[in-house]
Amino acid sequence: MTLPEWLVKEIDGVGDHAAFAGVDELHRGLHTLAAGYREITTLQRVGTSRHGEPLLCLTIEGAPGDPTGLVFGLPHPNEPIGGLTALHLASRLCADPGLRTRLRHRWRIIACIDPDGLRLNEGWLAGPFTREHYARHFYRPAGPDQVEWTFPLDYKDAYFDAALPETQALMRLIDSDRPDLVCSLHNGELGGVYYYLSRAEPALHRRLREVPGHVGLPLDRGEPEAPYIVRLDDAVFQGSSIRGAYDYLTGRGEPWTNAAGDSTASYAGRYGALTLVTELPYWTSEAADDDSPAGTGYASALAAHANALKGLSSLMEDTIAAVRDDLMVPDSPFWRASRSFAGMMASAARGARHRSTLPDTDREATVAEVASLAEDTHSFRLRYGGILLRALDGEVAVGNTRPAVRAARDRVASQHAEWLAEDRSIGDYRTIPIRQLVATQYGAVIAAAEHVASAVAG
Repeated sequence: MTLPEWLVKEIDGVGDHAAFAGVDELHRGLHTLAAGYREITTLQRVGTSRHGEPLLCLTIEGAPGDPTGLVFGLPHPNEPIGGLTALHLASRLCADPGLRTRLRHRWRIIACIDPDGLRLNEGWLAGPFTREHYARHFYRPAGPDQVEWTFPLDYKDAYFDAALPETQALMRLIDSDRPDLVCSLHNGELGGVYYYLSRAEPALHRRLREVPGHVGLPLDRGEPEAPYIVRLDDAVFQGSSIRGAYDYLTGRGEPWTNAAGDSTASYAGRYGALTLVTELPYWTSEAADDDSPAGTGYASALAAHANALKGLSSLMEDTIAAVRDDLMVPDSPFWRASRSFAGMMASAARGARHRSTLPDTDREATVAEVASLAEDTHSFRLRYGGILLRALDGEVAVGNTRPAVRAARDRVASQHAEWLAEDRSIGDYRTIPIRQLVATQYGAVIAAAEHVASAVAG
């Protein structure tokens, strides 16, 4: 199968970007489109963020009876590709009646669902796009502060009902519109392109797998994000509910300690929506889609990953314990995230260690598997070690000169510098131009929309 001409034209028409967009630029973009296309658009405030930012949704009308598509960027605020994708999608739909007719949807487009979190990432959005600059300005919220993972959950003894204001805004839209298609615009960090779908759609799988290759990006054939994730196809995974994680962990005898809730896909699934999650990296390498034997045992690669994550979690837990009684801003977003990810990394280390002992891991690993495990090690160290360092820098910035805080800051900064040096020693990461990232994500969204419209039409 080759991509149809109309889809190729749309993908190739995505322009260059020198930087990712911050909150103000994304909001200006929606306002500009609403002002320029009043006859087919409505811009409304659908909610308010925890820090008082408006949550803006652009509606682009379709024909009576058309399916509804809900598209939102920044479900995790460290993933800014989706903001540009949402703006490009909205711009093309407004400007091209033929595209609107082909895709046959009523559209609800939110360029940024987590403006508070995006503002805490704005230090790296304009580059330079080095691993160090990214890590030192990186922020990802604690689990209970993530829009994507704070939908209601009531499963066995796992219960969550503290949906964030941003999540509640999405819930209201989903409940009122009952969308046929939901696109949660995520992205990863290293490796290749992969997708989550809330249900198997084989014809769409083929189209999604072809889009990255047209743009010049590899599919990701390495490790799935978690061992319980179901692979539907090459680089296409089942994305539904956190219930799978619960069953996997408790089935191994581990307690359920996740303090967050369920996902967009789970909530929208009650209305039969097809949810698409696109995952794209900022950096890639030749190993991302290399299925050849690595000459390394899979079990030993998992064990090495487990050891590295244990070292990371120990540093985070020990640091948090050492300064707990000396903090001036203990509830800052950076401390909340640090506490959350310390526990998450400890759990991930136990999981990787357990998997390394299973009979089915006693085999040779592929190049992609070894690379993805190593990349995850480096990514988690730089990300979460960087957030911890920002938490300590924040203490110093507000005048906390207590010895425990200063000593912890020096210790974490030294370790983070060592991890950066290890990451630089790999040397084969390629920074992906932003245009390729937006083009891939945009192509996936409109391919899914055409697929859904065709299915609804029968």
